[in-house]
Amino acid sequence: MALTDAEVVGMRNYLMRGGFMMVDDFWGEWEFETLALNLKRVFPDRAPVELPIEHDIFHTVYDIDKKPMIPSIHSYYRGMESERPDAHEAHYRGMFDDSGRLMMIICHNTDLGDGWEREGVDSGYFEQYSEKWAYPLGINIVVYAMTH
Repeated sequence: MALTDAEVVGMRNYLMRGGFMMVDDFWGEWEFETLALNLKRVFPDRAPVELPIEHDIFHTVYDIDKKPMIPSIHSYYRGMESERPDAHEAHYRGMFDDSGRLMMIICHNTDLGDGWEREGVDSGYFEQYSEKWAYPLGINIVVYAMTH
């Protein structure tokens, strides 16, 4: 990620005016640090914080009882849950506005998107990751963003 100055301003304005953003499918510490540096340009006075499993976003429609690590289907075929050696657990972080509204969810070391788009590719992947984790969490995120 390398935001231009105009993108920095646009993202800040969008989020502070009530917008919501989801970041997904990036793995390892280098990719997180790259995101964090760009977010620091957008919000110099804020930093992403780990969302506890008790946060409403994990319970809006479905009760999610753990923070799932969803591999890409390619990693799944190789028998790996993580896509990088420095990505051992999924992190779900948030950024909040001045009133405490969650304006961004950052899904790090996980690939919810693959769980949504690969449902017809492999029934094992579908049952283990799409049906069990990616769909329920995705529905929670969308409903949360639309109602909070």
